[in-house]
Parts: sequence; C-alpha cells; structure tokens
Amino acid sequence: MKLKTAYETGAIPHGEHPRPQACRKDWRCFNGYWDFYKLGENGERSFEGKILVPFSPETLNSGIPERFQLKSGEKLVYTRKIDLTENLLQGVTLLHFDAVDEECEVFFNGEKVGGHKGGFTAFSMDVACVAKLGENTLTVVCKDEGTRNGGARGKQSDRRGGIWYTPQSGIWQTVWLESMPCEHIGNFTITPNAEKKCVKISSVGDFQTEITVFDGDKEIIREKFTDEIVLCYDFELWSPENPKLYDFVLKNEAGDEVRSYFGVRSFGKTRDKKGKMRLTLNGKPYFFNGVLDQGYWSDGMLTYPSDEAAIDELALLKNMGFNTVRKHIKIEPMRWYYHCDRIGLVVWQDFINGGGEYAFAKVALLPFLGFKHKDSDYRYFMREPAENRAEFMDMAEEILSLLYNCTCIGVWVPFNEGWGQFDSARITEYVREKDQSRIIDSVSGWYDQGKDKTELKSLHTYYTPLRVPKDPRPVVLSEFGGYSMKIDGHVFDETKEFGYKKFRDKDKLIEALEKLYIKKLLPLIKKGLCACIYTQVSDVEEEINGLRTYDRKVLKIPVEKMSAINAKLKTEADKIE
Repeated sequence: MKLKTAYETGAIPHGEHPRPQACRKDWRCFNGYWDFYKLGENGERSFEGKILVPFSPETLNSGIPERFQLKSGEKLVYTRKIDLTENLLQGVTLLHFDAVDEECEVFFNGEKVGGHKGGFTAFSMDVACVAKLGENTLTVVCKDEGTRNGGARGKQSDRRGGIWYTPQSGIWQTVWLESMPCEHIGNFTITPNAEKKCVKISSVGDFQTEITVFDGDKEIIREKFTDEIVLCYDFELWSPENPKLYDFVLKNEAGDEVRSYFGVRSFGKTRDKKGKMRLTLNGKPYFFNGVLDQGYWSDGMLTYPSDEAAIDELALLKNMGFNTVRKHIKIEPMRWYYHCDRIGLVVWQDFINGGGEYAFAKVALLPFLGFKHKDSDYRYFMREPAENRAEFMDMAEEILSLLYNCTCIGVWVPFNEGWGQFDSARITEYVREKDQSRIIDSVSGWYDQGKDKTELKSLHTYYTPLRVPKDPRPVVLSEFGGYSMKIDGHVFDETKEFGYKKFRDKDKLIEALEKLYIKKLLPLIKKGLCACIYTQVSDVEEEINGLRTYDRKVLKIPVEKMSAINAKLKTEADKIE
C-alpha cells in the first residue's frame, strides 16, 4: 500500500505565519491544493488538475505528474475558492504573495486587484472593496519570460548546466491574507545601535501607538509614541555567540495589534592595532566565517520543503562552527531570516542578477587573467535596455524594504562576478543612503571599480593561491573552495558533474579541506583577511561541490570535523585587537 504524504493527509505546506516580525492574529494561509492549468498562446489548455502551492509546477513537490516546462508566450492559471469570516473583513484586507516567478495578474471575485513583475520579491494588495463574507474566488495568471528578456532570474537558465540551474515559474512562496482596521499600524523600521544600546522604531503611522517590550516573559519597557521612538535599555547585544532577541508588541487605539521582535547589534569597520582594516560586529573586530548557500532543493527547487527542513539545515551549519551564510542570488521566505536571527547566523544577502546571457570570457576568463572594465559600459555587461536596469532598481528597493528589519543581515551584495553589473558606484551610494547600518559588498568577485567607490576588496579564489592583497579596504574572501565529490545515487545526473577540485574519496576530501583551511587560510587572518565564504552548503543539480548532497541525505563532511576546523579559525580570529 502506498503511504500518503503529509500534504495528502491535509497538512498545509509552509502553514506557519510567514512574517514573524509583523504578526497579526487575523490572518489566513492559502497554501495547499489549487486548481491549475497551463494556457497556450492559442488558448489551448494542458496540465489541467491540482497543484500544491507554494511549489512551482516544475518541482516534484508540486504534484504535477509529468515533466513541466513553461515556454515563451504560455501562461499559468491558478484558481481556488477561499472562505472569509468577519474577522478577515475589517477596514483593510491585505492579500500577500511572498514570491511569484516572474510576472502575474491577480483577480479576486473576477475583478483585477493587482499584479507584480519580479520573481523574487513579495508584494500585496488591499482586496477589501471586492472581498465578501463567505466564499470568494482567487485567480492568479502568471507568465515567465525572465530567462529570455533579461529580467531578474537568479541562477535559472533555459540552457541549464554547470553553475546554471533548471528554471521554474509561478507561485513559489506563501500566499496569505491578513486584515486590520483602517487606522492600522503601517510598515515600521527597526534600527538598532549597539554602541548606545538602543533601538529606534519608526514610521508606524500618524496616530498614537503603544509599544511593550519583553525580555523573555518579563515586561521591560512600555511607552507611547506617534512617529518614532528610541528605546534605551541595558540590552544584551546580538551575535552568533549570543543570538539574543527581544519581543515587542505594538497596539493602537483602533484595536490593531502587531507582534514583532528585534536584536541589538551593529556592523562596521575599524583598524586593528596593527593598522589592518577589519570588519566589526558590535564595535569589535569579527571574523565572518561562512558558507555560500544557493537555496535550491531537489524536491522543491527554490522552495524548501518545510519550515523544519530550513531549521535543520541552518542548525547544521551552526553546529559545524560557521557563523555566517551568504545567501546567493536568491531571496528566502521571511521565516528563513527569522531562524537565522534566533539561531545566530549572520547573513550576507545578494541582490538578484539579470541582464543578457553571460559570455564565459567576460564573466570568468578575462577577470581571471586580470582584465578590468568600467561598468558604465552597458553593452559589455549585457545591460543595454534601460527598462532592464530600471527593473533592477525597483527590485533593489523592494529587497531593502522587505529585509531591513532582519537582525541577521550584515552585508548587502548588489552584484556578483559581473553578472549584469552596471553603475555599481552609484548603486552602492543608493544602498548606503537607504541603509547606513550595514556593510556593502558592491561587486563580489571581480570587476572592482576602485577603492574610492566600494567598501570591500572582495575576492573569489578557486584556482589561484589564497592571499591578502595590499588594499586600504577590508579584504574578504567572498567565495573559495568548491571542492566536489560525487556520491552515487545522490546526484541529479550520474553522467555530468561540475566542481572546482574533484575528489573520489571522503577521507581525501576531508584531508584537503583541513589543508585548505588550516595551512592556507588561517595564516591570512593575521595578515588582514576579514571573512571567508566556502562554496557551498549543498550540491545543486550538476554542481556537486556541497557539504551535503542535493537530496540532503548524505553529509560529505562530518560535523565534528568541520567544527574542529572552524574552532581553530575562531581561536586565531579572537587574537585580533
């Protein structure tokens, strides 16, 4: 007898509240089975049936029984009935989509209520004027030309292989709804200051709001304010070694209530006693020892299978001794950042790349040979269309707004290895203007535009010796390693594999990693190296250089081995003054 999956027995995938930093009691998750079909250019239907939201139709978890591919000009149509009760029909009823790839229109009871372009960022719309008590119909029509029109696509490619992955489409993060009074608490920002041990809460509305802050179960602050408030207290500072968070509740006289949390920490730069530029956490030199995370899964692709799966993977990295994760060219659900906040992992957050198809010589060979190029040359970097660059800027604003309050995020990474890079000095200033509380790795890897235009000297080193070049900026190794080992029966393709240095024996792989970290990297810390990001958390399709296999069933490096290696790095880093 075939056993039913948890989803088949009625559980809702990703049914937890999707916004831990903005929780209201009146909300509803619309994940689960939706009616679904693909609409061809001539109106023909195919793949009619059910799909499990929030998994894209290309994924195993979606329930689509055969291999799915969305071609140019085709659309996806999702429909479901939703039942609304009185508590969900207050003055404002917001319908949220946390990610739809790549463009969509939304209809509620037959009326168009909104849409969005950009496959990685969240959007919402007020449906109060068309929603009704009882049964309602929600329809979402999607198309995805992102891999063809130069839009934001991440690592997706119609010609997948190597470091490029199978494209997906449609809804791939949670769909949900919340309701609140007309005079509700608006979007608010949380800006901590570790030096002064205070936190500023701002932009909640133009009416009086009460804030109550808790340390565990103990109430420590209760104040009333209008536009913003600065809370000062003997707050414990957040760090990977002490991921201390404080819960708080916002209430207003109209009856709106929002539950949230914050951590108090600061990211910055300083010179150590030997004159080397260092990155800091809470005002002190700190070595960011991390791992690159593509966030791809064998059964859900961009969508991890469950909240528990995300927690388990982050806890694994922490137990291995890492203190940092570089989230590579992807935006995760807000719960993922919440788990980093509470587990204690700093996040270096990439923006999403786009532009034309990348020429190997430009994005790999020429930089490897030492060639430089100005990123005002839009043709060279495949960024000629003005609307394409404008879309990137719209997405950048959405990312900065969406993730601003996350305690864990310490570094923004606008561009990676020249992939659609343009005007990086101007965009660095734009990001700095929006957020002065974090570091900016403007052009991770290469095509550095100069020490007077970027904050970091950011290196990707796979084939050449590790080193710390002379530079007035903090030097970070934002990608390195990439050692690969094929585990038969746990790969995407038994005939194809990609990695920077291949091993066939687990003991040899462990030995090589120990040499890489202890013999080659550790001595660079005292010479000024401020961070290292190992490639990578897991295998992804043909790319088999992960610490885990793509199916997450085999761990290539034992926890205790990686933990011992990282402990030695920490001991060396703790000597920095």
